[in-house]
Amino acid sequence: MGGIFITFEGIDGCGKSTQLRLLANELRGRALDVVATREPGGTTLGQKLRAALLDVQEKVEPLAELLVFAADRAHHVRTLVQPALAADKIVLSDRYADATVAYQGAGRGFSPELIDEIIQLATEGLMPDLTLLFDLSVADAAVRTRRRLEAKHSDRLDKEEASFHMRVRDAYLEIAKANPERVRVIDARGSVQETHKLVMKIVMPFLADRS
Repeated sequence: MGGIFITFEGIDGCGKSTQLRLLANELRGRALDVVATREPGGTTLGQKLRAALLDVQEKVEPLAELLVFAADRAHHVRTLVQPALAADKIVLSDRYADATVAYQGAGRGFSPELIDEIIQLATEGLMPDLTLLFDLSVADAAVRTRRRLEAKHSDRLDKEEASFHMRVRDAYLEIAKANPERVRVIDARGSVQETHKLVMKIVMPFLADRS
């Protein structure tokens, strides 16, 4: 089959992390070699950067945020993603370059030119074979993130204003519109199992085609 790179994207609270875990378990149950990872935090260094970046008590300047996310991605790509793909594994990543376009580009207001340059530098041009975009309204996502807040599992981005998350969601939908061959939009309003079924309807034919 060869190495396959699948990324999971969407606004905070869309359920992508849960769906990644479910898909990873499903594929492993079918004897496929899967690496499940995330950005930031997919490596030991990344875990330390994630803790600093997403600390609810920490005030991070937007440019610093952009550059630290890029540093995490550069390390992640070179030490984990590329080696796994070279070993013909299926890599599932919770966020990747599209998140920078949506969060730091649309969300923080950095120029598309700067965002593109930093993404190219960090990724060496490596793009996903398939991206699953879990689409959910900001209002619905806020209900889910509120539960995380109550459980004290939230991060700094969870606490951004609704307008920030609206810009991020709009940017994600624009990415999907511009890249229909790569990005598949999944309605994330349903239950966990309903959404998982939608994921399987996309991923399994995609893997079959690649094999």
